[in-house]
Amino acid sequence: MWVLIGGLVVLLLGVAGIIHWWYYFVKALMAVLPILGIIGGAVAIASGLSDVKDRIAEKKEKAKEPEKKEEEKKEEEKKEESK
Repeated sequence: MWVLIGGLVVLLLGVAGIIHWWYYFVKALMAVLPILGIIGGAVAIASGLSDVKDRIAEKKEKAKEPEKKEEEKKEEEKKEESK
């Protein structure tokens, strides 16, 4: 119960603070948004590069699968011949 009351008090103080210092709030947003844009863009680029690397690795694995199957067949044939 006390947490709920405390939360409401802090919420009301926060709203009153934003209303009272609206100009400073807007200036803070103007300062923070470009930084968040830069960080968000960097994260998006890193995610995209990681995705591209995963796709390239997946293609390489798919290309190696037929080779592995051929090698396994050759090994089985050698085992059968040695029996």
